[in-house]
Amino acid sequence: MPAPKNKLKAALQRGEVQIGLWMAFAHPVAAEIAATAGYDWCLIDGEHGPNDIPLILSQLQVIADRVPVVLRLPVGQTHLIKQALDLGIQTLVVPMVDTPEQAEELVRAVRYPGRGVRGVGAAQARATNYGEITDYVTNADDEICLIVQMESRTSLENIEAIAAVDGVDAVFIGPSDLAASMGYLGKSTAPEVVEAVGHAAERILAAGKAVGMITFDANGIAPCLDMGASFMAVGGDIASYARGVRSRAIEAREIVEGHAKKG
Repeated sequence: MPAPKNKLKAALQRGEVQIGLWMAFAHPVAAEIAATAGYDWCLIDGEHGPNDIPLILSQLQVIADRVPVVLRLPVGQTHLIKQALDLGIQTLVVPMVDTPEQAEELVRAVRYPGRGVRGVGAAQARATNYGEITDYVTNADDEICLIVQMESRTSLENIEAIAAVDGVDAVFIGPSDLAASMGYLGKSTAPEVVEAVGHAAERILAAGKAVGMITFDANGIAPCLDMGASFMAVGGDIASYARGVRSRAIEAREIVEGHAKKG
């Protein structure tokens, strides 16, 4: 069995827009439903979602090969990266990357010795289908997609150097933390923040890297595309569920009250 190709990485390299769903339910049933929805990718959130390694594994197992899975780690530590990659994750999002030196460390962490420091334990790993994919260790490096998050004033100042790091495939702009760092806590759509995001996107694209953005508002998708985003998070599982159940309750309540008035 040959090593799997990273379809998401290939699409981003071609400049194709890939829309995705942010998943924070930390439950395999929710993940399985999300995989049927028609997104280009689904992200398991290990930073703000209550996901640990067993929960991540359970979601990977039900999603299988239905849709590419992205994992956002809580922090870019080498041992967490190793565990994630051994589960078969091919695309990682790492938060709070402020300097090119941090980015370089992450590149080394996702690559095997010779190019990096990733530990070799493939024979026991889900990534090799438990030893069935015999060429995994020779091909894995080229199929890993590393996406770093720009979320602070410091990362904004260093964005050109971060984006220029060989092995960084995309830079994801985190608007909420960036806004907070700029003094606009809870105001990610403030004109100053939007302007900073636009300037950052220009510099990321100039470095030849893909730009990642997030918006849970349909009206925000086009502006992100106008700024050059191709790795696009356009919704979240919890937000979608909350909106759906609340909307149904309002609709049903209006019908019940209207019916009572008729009687």
